[in-house]
Amino acid sequence: MTDRGVPQGGIGRSARLASLPLAFTGRAVAGWGRTLVGADSDEVAAATVARNAEQLFAVLGTLKGGAMKLGQALSVYDAMIPSEFAAPYHDALAKLQTSSPPMPPRDVHRMLAEQLGRGWRERFTDFDDEPRAAASLGQVHRATWRGADGGGRDVAVKIQYPGADVALDSDLRTLERFSRLFAAVFPALDVRALIRELRERTLEEVDYRIEADRQRRFAAEFTGDRDLLVPRVVASAPKVLVTDWLDGVPLRDLLGGVGDEADRDRYGHTIVESMFASPARIGLLHADPHPGNFLVLPDGRLGMIDFGAVAELPGGIPPVLARILVLTARSESEALTALLREEGFLAADAEAADVLRWVGALADPLREERFHFTREWMARQGSRVANPGNRAYRETGRALAMPAEFVLVLRVLSGWMNILAQLDCTVAARGVAERWVPGFASV
Repeated sequence: MTDRGVPQGGIGRSARLASLPLAFTGRAVAGWGRTLVGADSDEVAAATVARNAEQLFAVLGTLKGGAMKLGQALSVYDAMIPSEFAAPYHDALAKLQTSSPPMPPRDVHRMLAEQLGRGWRERFTDFDDEPRAAASLGQVHRATWRGADGGGRDVAVKIQYPGADVALDSDLRTLERFSRLFAAVFPALDVRALIRELRERTLEEVDYRIEADRQRRFAAEFTGDRDLLVPRVVASAPKVLVTDWLDGVPLRDLLGGVGDEADRDRYGHTIVESMFASPARIGLLHADPHPGNFLVLPDGRLGMIDFGAVAELPGGIPPVLARILVLTARSESEALTALLREEGFLAADAEAADVLRWVGALADPLREERFHFTREWMARQGSRVANPGNRAYRETGRALAMPAEFVLVLRVLSGWMNILAQLDCTVAARGVAERWVPGFASV
């Protein structure tokens, strides 16, 4: 790892990623040997899990680019890790949600000069060289933007790591080859499918002008909202984005049931409301479920940030998907079978009854007026839905063929369900869906 942002050497990056399965295999063999000579098998397994977790997320975090992007996406699914393996991963996962080695000041200044011009300092009355946050593609600095009247305005300056655009697709292609490696950590998640979807959606994130346009649309629509605040865009360039600064506590600090129950329930409702409302109101869906993308503000609102991954849904959430969700929630297997076959989503020899047994419980939040999201509930669903030993997983899962935009919406929904489960909150999700999802209430 050099001190110049993302390591750009393709061979070196691939070698680091390739070292993971070799190390995992070596620890498995070593643990087997220790068991043979009398060591306690549970203790050996726990130690191996902890070492694997430490190396896995250290490598992903250090490489940044697509490697760290995957690490942050995986961190959302913390609630799906089986309870017997959960403890060793929590610290490693939490680190990936917020941190990575920072870009040195000289590279920060160079990027600002390239993107905003040599006189970039004249645009600010103050600029803090110490980053306040770091992510997979860039880091955020606090600064004061110089207004036309000479006054100041607190802003967040997101600066892309040099080489992030080069490394992103290469990393994700390499990681896809090693996707089975993650089964020991996330047995309840199809990591290969997640990587493929990330590849399709994140390459456009490297142009911050696209992100700026989307953020402007969100900010305009939610101006004056009593529960949600989207910071305004001040300036943008391909690799630098300047927005209003928000002072707040990251939502991740409330995960695990921290804080007042009523506040957690209110924040959970705001998340669900924004997730269902934005496609209907502006044809956009924030597609990066991540607890670091919401801040608890001093006035009690939530601040939504980071619009790099946003899905275009010009007609809102597809009505067919709404019908599938409702029929699943009502356990109407015959009607669901007919609909899935009519739309070409289900093989001729498959039955929706198997689909219901496989994923039906994930519709639990739509079956009750108010639903309590818990880690225990999410872990049960995760271990069942993607358990390779489950016949429905092996057969029914492969018989389903959903369009890419449907898969994206379902991934975002499942990601936020994981976060709500970690938040330990109770939300009237069914009422929100009835209000904002076309065709939901009429099925």
